[in-house]
Amino acid sequence: MRRYARALVAFALAAGTVAGTAGWVSGDAQQALTGPPPGSAQWRADRTPGGGLPDPERATPGEVARFFAGLSAAEQRRLVARHPSVVGNLDGAPLELRYRANALALALAAEDDPRFRSLAAPGRRILAFDPRGRGQVAEVFGDLRTAHRVSVVVPGSDNDAGTFDRKVADHGAPVGMARTLQAEAGPGTAVVAWVGYTTPVGVGIDAATGRLAQAGADRLTRFTEGLTADGLPEPAVFCHSYGSVVCGLAAHRLAVTDLVVLGSPGMRADDVAGLRTNARVWAAKDPTDWIDNVPNVRFAGLGHGTDPTDPAFGARRVPADEARGHAGYFAPGTDSLRTFVAIARGTDAPGGAGAEADARVPADVSAPTDVPASADGQTPERVRASAEGPASERARASEDVRVSAGGRVREGAAR
Repeated sequence: MRRYARALVAFALAAGTVAGTAGWVSGDAQQALTGPPPGSAQWRADRTPGGGLPDPERATPGEVARFFAGLSAAEQRRLVARHPSVVGNLDGAPLELRYRANALALALAAEDDPRFRSLAAPGRRILAFDPRGRGQVAEVFGDLRTAHRVSVVVPGSDNDAGTFDRKVADHGAPVGMARTLQAEAGPGTAVVAWVGYTTPVGVGIDAATGRLAQAGADRLTRFTEGLTADGLPEPAVFCHSYGSVVCGLAAHRLAVTDLVVLGSPGMRADDVAGLRTNARVWAAKDPTDWIDNVPNVRFAGLGHGTDPTDPAFGARRVPADEARGHAGYFAPGTDSLRTFVAIARGTDAPGGAGAEADARVPADVSAPTDVPASADGQTPERVRASAEGPASERARASEDVRVSAGGRVREGAAR
């Protein structure tokens, strides 16, 4: 009888999460984007390098990296020109090739869809771009190839390629969070704003369940594996709001130095041990964040469990008294941003941070002193030259994309 009563209480709280807190019923159900990049069928049919290309869906990032390491510069450029939508999203491919491929794919996509015009601006380092559905994108701030410390920002609800550049709540948007963190952390660091999964819209059922987060966890795991396969340092991952649910479900598979959650509704784990990670786990929540009104329960698939800032959870506490609201953690001058910068640099956190650290969390990871090479051992200069090619060849490549790859970019453009 007592167990039945507890179940009723948990169900009532979970229902309150969906129906009674801060407009939880306002969201629209989303279909998670899964599977390989657009254009994968044409990629699989291509035999031009003298053999089969690695399957975008089944090949591991390590296998992808080894494949590209065996290609000549000319063969790499041909694949970029023929299959920009695949190369640009292929985890494990050299990042310089991905930048070039996504610039080509975006130039074409922006002609038909105004959502992507700002993303197609020259000089942006777009590491992933998928126009299907609401669109997904990842952008790099700083020099990822030479960075000694790398961070990835994983956002929560209402983020996609169309909202990526929004100015409202700038420091709470993916670009604002990543740009601010990299600018404050300074030379030797790079930060990726990663909107690589289908996020909930509003705070409806999708935001109260783990369905979209599980699909996002799979994609985040592969993305981070692709970074390390390309010779980059293991990243620190900063997870905001629903993004912390994604990170919680991915934690046991992520090879990362730090897992930092902010404004979290829960990580679908009872404590740090339940995450099964060797990373340092940090948590921040400011006193004015509305997320504090969301019940931390998990019942019948609803809710995300224990508040990561609860001392019983065992995470290192990030001070956030100076942050304001759900989107204020990266605001300049705040104690939370100062701590994030220390984590991003790989240095000891400033005074007070981590005072409630769990004893099981490993010590600080020292920053490497060497500059990582690309997956094929080439110098960064050679890889960049391979990716860009002579001006005449770049012009031909651009034309090839319009003629031969246009169908591939457009095939997934519709919702």
